[in-house]
This record gives sequence, structure tokens and C-alpha cells, in this order.
Amino acid sequence: MTPAEVSHRLLRTLSMQAERAGLVGSEVVPPADLATTPRPWVHAAAKVDATRYLAAADCVAAGKLDLFALQDVGLDSPPRWNRDPKTGVEAPLKFGKLLDYRNTRLVGDIKYLWELNRHLHLVTLAQAYALSRDVRYFHVIWQHLESWFAACPYRMGPNWSSALEAAIRLINWSVTWQLLGGARSPLFEDAESVRFRQRWLESVYQHARFVRGHFSLHSSANNHLIGEAAGLFIAALTWPHWRSVRSWLPAAKAILEREALLQNAPDGVNREQAASYQQFVLDFLLISLLAGKANGQSFSAAYESRIEAMLEYLCSIMDVKGNVPMFGDADDGLVVRLAQGGDFSPYRSLLATGAVLFQRDEFRLKAGELDDKTRWLAGSRADALFQGQSAAQTRLPLRQAFPAGGYYILGCDFETDREIRLIADAGPVGYRSIAAHGHADALAFTLSIGGVEFLIDPGTYAYHTQGPWRQYFRGTSAHNTVRVDGRDQSQSGGNFMWLRKARAGCSFWSSTDESDVFEGWQDGYTRLADPVMHRRRITLHKAARRVVIEDTLQMAGEHDIELFFHCGERCRIDPLPDGYAVRHEASMLTITLPHSEYGSSCVYHGSSAPISGWVSRRFDDKQPSPTIAWRVRLKGDAVLRSEIIC
Repeated sequence: MTPAEVSHRLLRTLSMQAERAGLVGSEVVPPADLATTPRPWVHAAAKVDATRYLAAADCVAAGKLDLFALQDVGLDSPPRWNRDPKTGVEAPLKFGKLLDYRNTRLVGDIKYLWELNRHLHLVTLAQAYALSRDVRYFHVIWQHLESWFAACPYRMGPNWSSALEAAIRLINWSVTWQLLGGARSPLFEDAESVRFRQRWLESVYQHARFVRGHFSLHSSANNHLIGEAAGLFIAALTWPHWRSVRSWLPAAKAILEREALLQNAPDGVNREQAASYQQFVLDFLLISLLAGKANGQSFSAAYESRIEAMLEYLCSIMDVKGNVPMFGDADDGLVVRLAQGGDFSPYRSLLATGAVLFQRDEFRLKAGELDDKTRWLAGSRADALFQGQSAAQTRLPLRQAFPAGGYYILGCDFETDREIRLIADAGPVGYRSIAAHGHADALAFTLSIGGVEFLIDPGTYAYHTQGPWRQYFRGTSAHNTVRVDGRDQSQSGGNFMWLRKARAGCSFWSSTDESDVFEGWQDGYTRLADPVMHRRRITLHKAARRVVIEDTLQMAGEHDIELFFHCGERCRIDPLPDGYAVRHEASMLTITLPHSEYGSSCVYHGSSAPISGWVSRRFDDKQPSPTIAWRVRLKGDAVLRSEIIC
């Protein structure tokens, strides 16, 4: 940390101690002036099939929710808000900002507890009310919120330990509030419902003040800061009933404007180097943009242009079947759940919204169809706007080189059943000094053929808990690259920190009708006593459908070298004399491994010693997936050549 950050954290700790003692921040909530009626940015009259929303809301009312790996889990209705639904651990009602939420014995798995308290399920209930006008859905919302106010008093407990979580709760409350009809809703006509509305507004004010006082700054100023600013911005637009809250709107908007450009490269790559956080941050930025447009708060052209570039990147890395590589961390985080059904894709949905907002036919083609989330956000004209675009002279992918983000797309026959799409990574580990959500994956690549994921990034699986698994999935051996002496390219300092970070870059890139060529380097192993420099050249010969991978290792001494190929979980691996055949139903590729009389290979499939051969498609869920590992001990400079025939 810089001296400025050390000073900031010290002052914040003293401030939190003063808050806990009641010396600051305990003022009475001023009365709300409901004279101002803001314009909604979620459309209650969205043209959607009500059936699945009513069914989902009925499950919520019955106490059944989906939380990460816990699907259709039975909880109390209302739930016990301070209890981790996975482990059953009940977190104490200590002062939230000083509560150690990383202590599993104290709070359980905080991700599960926080996910429940984001209140995404209240939106589902509000959607059901908007579609049916059945007041029993409103009464479930009422019951859940009243119990939450009682169980989670201001600043106390795990649900007041993170400003980001409070901000996301505000956004979901905003959507719920709008779908119920806002402050003037007929639902708030009798005396008791008016008292409930008052209690809700008091908590809104407390949430907004809490977020305003606890922005994530310095090394923590990543997606958290964008989410916090978005929550405060949307709160100020939705509930402009206090002078102080209205006064916070310009500051929140200024943060969004600044951080949209700082945290996302000009080529559209989110600097966290994580595809899941690309969609997470895009949601914050897009929702803020739409809420602002509805209420006369326009954002700059640069802000909108950066959002469009972020969508272009997603559009380009998505293969013909809609698969997006799982680069970096992923925790299945959603800002708000506006669509129901297992067929929902957050990436396709973002492209559909982008197609409507920016009138981009490329986005429409990759989205495939208009989704319900976009319908709730864009209103009754969404279908006409989406279908009204022309497919004339559209070229996909939009781009193949993203030099600021460090990603390069090699391929041919794009958007056909013969598509080859290889994405090589020469980007930084992650964002800012701690690179919290990046993985040690320099010079790794993924490969899909005709929309079949043959060589994959295995994902994330764990965050705060299950340390060895967290270490594996973010480590070098969980990626299609080279590992030296059994060490990660970058040195970990904890679950969300890299201390010594490998630098990486692209030294050559070319794309012609005949071939695509990528050359990159990474210096993570120059920290060894005998430094090792790793360079990788990947060449796609398009007519032959052959990928040649040359790994150059510059070193003086003797080292253990490993080369990994992680295959999709539906692939079958068969040995060949000089490598392996990888089959997926009727599709196949062959991998020829480097020639060395001392090299050997094996296939891991769900191994726990060592941990290898796994894929995690969603948070806290993993399944066996074949991994080819080739090993050799070499001395001095070496060039390792592998070939893939697609």
C-alpha cells in the first residue's frame, strides 16, 4: 500500500471505531418529502410471458431459492437473514464494518449469506405483482422487508459490513419499488402500509448514507467502487426525497464517469481481466445509464462509448454457440435478476440490450434473440427496436486484437459450424496493485471449434473458503500454459491478492487470409534463482486447420517444465503414439505433444492429489474434466513444439 492508502485506512479505522461508539453517524433520519415523483427506468408493462415469473415468485413465497450450488433450497419465509444458508452458521450482530466476514467460523461462507441479502428475489415477487396485480406477492415483500429491518439494524451484523452489498441491495430495492408503483402506489393507502413505506424509506436513507461514507478507495477501488457509485446514483434518482441524498447524486455520477474509463481499457476490456466481472461492471454502467436517461441525467459521450467498446469485446470473444471463456474470477454475481429460466445468458442479454441502445446489428446477431431482461429495461418498444435492424454487411468478430486488454483472437470460418476461435492471453494479471480477480494465466489460450469448447479455462469455483481449491483454480496449472518448477507465474499473497505479478505482452500479431500469428512473452519465472523467460508463438494455418504452438524457454540451469491442456468436461481423451485425440460427439481434434526422449504425459480427471482435471461452470460447483499434463526436466534454452489439428 502507498503511504496515502495507509493513512486513509488508519483514519477510516478510527472513524469506524467512533461510529461503533455512537459518536458519529447516528443522526435521526429526516422526514421524506414525497412531492417529487421520479420517472421509472424499469418498465412494469414489459411484454413477457407471465407464467414463469408467477411460478418463480410462488417458489420464493414458499421459501425456496437458488443460491449458487444450492438449487431450490428450502429456507424459512422470511429467511434468517444473518445465517449462512450453506453452513447454518449464524453471524453475530456486531458492528458490521469491524466484523471479520472472512472468518468462516464466525460467519460461515459469506458469499452465500450476502447473496441472499442482495434481495434479488424481491424483484421476482415485484415482477409477479406487476404482471398479475395479485397483492399476496406484495405482502411477501412486506413480510421479508419488515423481518430484515428487525434482524439487521443499521450498521450491525454481516449485512452492514460491505458497502457494495448495501449498494446492490439498494438497486434491487429500486427495481422492486418501481414495479410496485413507487411512493404513490395504491398499495400504500392504508395506515399500516404507510407505516411500512416509512420504515422502508428510513432504511433506504440509511443505506445511501452508509454507501456514501464507505466508498472503496485506493487498492480496493475496483468493481466495488463502480457498484457502490451505481447504487448511490440509482438511490438518489429513485428516492429524491431528502436534500442530502439529492446532493450525493453528482458525486456518484462523477465516480461512474471517471471509473468507467479508468477500469475499462479503451479497447473495451475490463481491467480486472475477468470475463464475469466484465458483465458485472457492464450491468452497473448500463443500468445507471438507463436510469439517468429516464430522469434527465445524461452521461458523457465518452462514458457511452466505453460501454459500447465493452460490448464489442464481449461480442468478439463469444463463439458461434454463445460460449464466453471463463477468464479470471467468476462468482456468478448479478446486479439484478430480471429474467427467469435456465436458458438465460447474461452475456447474450447484454448484447441484446446493447443492440437496442446503440442500434448495433452485430450485437443483435450475437445475442440471437431479445431476452426478457432487455424487455423489462427497454419497455414496450424493445421488440420493434431489436428486430428493426438490418443484417447487411455485418462482419464478425468485430475485432481480433485487443492490445490494451491483452487478448488476441486467432480463427477462421467465424459464425459457422466450422468456426475455429482461439483466444490467446498476453494481458496483465489483474487491476491495480493487488490484481484481486486475475489468475496466473499468462500466455494461456482457449479453443472452441464450431461452438464446441475443446480447450477451456476451468473457471474459479471458490472465493473465501476451501483454500487449496481457490489456490488451484487461480493458479498456473489450471490454465493452458507452461509452469516452471511447480510454481505459479505470479506469487499469491492471499485469496484476493497477488504480490509479485508476472508481466506479459504481445511482441507480434498478424492476421491474414492464410494464417493468424500471435507471439507473446511473460517474465513471471525470472524471479527464480536461475531466471527463466517464457515466450510463446501460436500460429493458425487456416487452410490446414492446424495450430502450431512453440514455447521458448530461455534459461541456463535445470528446471522442471510442465505443459497443460484443459479439455471441456464433455470431451473424451484417447491416447495416440505422439499425443492424444480429443473427441466431443462427432467432433475431434488431435494434440501432438513436444518430442523429447525424457518427456512424459498423463491425463487427470477429477484428481485430488494433485488437484487437477476439474472445471467449475458456476460458483461453488465443480465437476471432473480431462486435463492433459506433459512434463520434462530440461537444462538450458529449449523450444517445445506442440500441434493441434482441428
